[in-house]
Amino acid sequence: MVDTQVSNDETLLRETLRLLAPGTPLRDGLERILRGRTGALVVLGHDRTIESMASGGFPINIDFSATRLRELAKMDGAIVVDPTVSTIISAAVQLLPDPAIATEETGTRHRTADRVAKQASFPVISVSKSMNIIALYLNGRRYVVEDSSAILSRANQAVATLERYKLRLDEVNRTLSALEVEDLVTVRDVATVAQRVEMVRRIAREIEGYVVELGTDGRLVSLQLAELLAGVEADRMLMLRDYTPAKIGRKARTVEQASADLEALDGTALLDLVAVANAIGWPNSPDLLEQGVSPRGYRILSRVPRIPDAIADRLVTRFAGVKALLAATIDDLQTVEGVGDARARSLRDGLARIAETALVERFI
Repeated sequence: MVDTQVSNDETLLRETLRLLAPGTPLRDGLERILRGRTGALVVLGHDRTIESMASGGFPINIDFSATRLRELAKMDGAIVVDPTVSTIISAAVQLLPDPAIATEETGTRHRTADRVAKQASFPVISVSKSMNIIALYLNGRRYVVEDSSAILSRANQAVATLERYKLRLDEVNRTLSALEVEDLVTVRDVATVAQRVEMVRRIAREIEGYVVELGTDGRLVSLQLAELLAGVEADRMLMLRDYTPAKIGRKARTVEQASADLEALDGTALLDLVAVANAIGWPNSPDLLEQGVSPRGYRILSRVPRIPDAIADRLVTRFAGVKALLAATIDDLQTVEGVGDARARSLRDGLARIAETALVERFI
């Protein structure tokens, strides 16, 4: 339940930051208010809880626009808009949240914003004319909306870090492919690839957050991210399908469980290859990382052109491993349903080229 709540809060925060991103009508209106140095209190939502703490003001129910927000902010009181920021519901509203709600804020506007956000569970935006900042309050969190240049600088640094992580991931992936051909894979090799994939995915999630905050200013960062992440998720799932143990003791083990356990590792555990191996499904044992493991063959088959998933599943079931797949003749391959003579020859040639390339790349 706690994890679900955290996930919901993060989703709401990200969606709200998307509404606040540069280039949006809401951000334009808030920046107009900042330049006018009038301050404002904006509630992004309306229900009975908001009505119960509202006093005075007047209903408007007009389409949202940046200029209207700016003009309404000249009056005292809060402005209430709908959650999608398409309609201004009311203005000049005095909000009286429960004073018993704890807050560490000091200014009147900020204290009200924090308490309203906690009591109503709606995002509340406070524009400070004295500090010249835009602050977002959401379920006990305070988030200062930064200038695009500062966010873009951090995003570019994160992209540079992601590029280094991706280069290292490509290296360990090539090593794993060569070891699969030689049937020399150990748990350490698999855990290293899984570790590097998770590191890439986590820095990518951080960059995704910057892209949301940057709005129209984040298009280039978004393109760079998409290019760097191309194929990463697919390769990750193929790796897990190849190496996730079918059982832990008597309990069945699925790829989805292994994926979830890897995602659940904290930063410290992710640096421990034994913990990564445990998350995939291998229990602790002496010299765990040096134990030999055999891939089922999904990774290598994915690199052969025009092999449908259904046929890949049948090939894995029939040959039960990369070693047997590489040793299979054209006649052997044709025993699999859906593999005719032409496909068998293409598959045989494709596997041979992949094996040769993997070995060459390893020793260059």
